[in-house]
Amino acid sequence: MLRLNRNYAAGLGALCLSSFAAAQAPELSAEQLKTAARTDDFTIPTPGEFMAALNKTGKMDWASKARPPIPTNFSSRAQQAMNLGTLIADGYVAVEAEDKQAVKNVGKDIIDLAKPLGVKDEIVNRGKSLTEFADDGQWDVLREELEATQNEVKGKFSENADKDLITLVTVGGWARGTEVVASLIAGNYTPDGAKLIRQPGVVTFLAAKLDALPDKLRDDPAVKRARMKLNELTLAVTFPRETTPDAAAVKKVAALAGELVKDIAKKDLK
Repeated sequence: MLRLNRNYAAGLGALCLSSFAAAQAPELSAEQLKTAARTDDFTIPTPGEFMAALNKTGKMDWASKARPPIPTNFSSRAQQAMNLGTLIADGYVAVEAEDKQAVKNVGKDIIDLAKPLGVKDEIVNRGKSLTEFADDGQWDVLREELEATQNEVKGKFSENADKDLITLVTVGGWARGTEVVASLIAGNYTPDGAKLIRQPGVVTFLAAKLDALPDKLRDDPAVKRARMKLNELTLAVTFPRETTPDAAAVKKVAALAGELVKDIAKKDLK
C-alpha cells in the first residue's frame, strides 16, 4: 500500500472519495474501499475498484480496451515502475474481459518488468498463480491476486528503501485505469458514468508526490512527461460538484490519460 504524508493525505482523502460519492454516482462498496490503495488516511481507488464502479452503470466492452504489448526492457527504474503500474491495470482489464490468454500475457510482462526492480521473487509465484487461475476461469480470485501482487510489490519497495517507486507504480496504474474507464464512458456516455472521472483530489495528490520526488527521479524524462500531463489532467477532471462532465469533457480526460500512458511506455525518452 502507498503510505505518504498523513496530514496532507487526510485533507485530500475526502476529495478523492467525493469523486465517487457526489451527485449519486456509483459508489465503491465498503469492502472495495477497504482494499483500495491507501496513503495513510488518503484512499486512491485501484484500477480494479475504479473498473468495478463503472460496471455498476452497465455492461462494458472491456475486451475492446486491451492494448498491444509494451516494452519491458527500459533502462530507467522510474520508467520501469510506472509501466509496472500500467501492466497491473492491464491485468484488471483482462480479468474484466475474462480473457485467459491476455491474463497470461500480462502476467509474463509483469514478471519481466519486476526483475530489474528487485521484486522478481515476490512476483514469480504470483505470475504462476495468475496463469493457474486464468486457466480455471476463477475471475474473482484473479482480481484478488492482482491486488495482492500490487501490494507485495509496494511492500518490497518499502523494505528496500525504494518508497519513491511506490508513487510511480501508483501513477502508472491510475493513468492506465483512467484511460480505460474514461474511454469506455466516452463511447457509451451516461451521466452516472461521467461522474466517476471527477477526481481533482487524486490527480492533485499524485502530481504533488511527483513534484516532491528526489531530483534524480523527478528529472527522469518519463517522470517529467508524467508531471506535465498530470497538470493538464488536474484541470480536465476538476468540475463543480453540481456539474456533470459532458461527453466532450470525458473524451478529453480519456485522451490525456492515454497520452500519458503512451508517453511513459516510449523507449529512449529525452
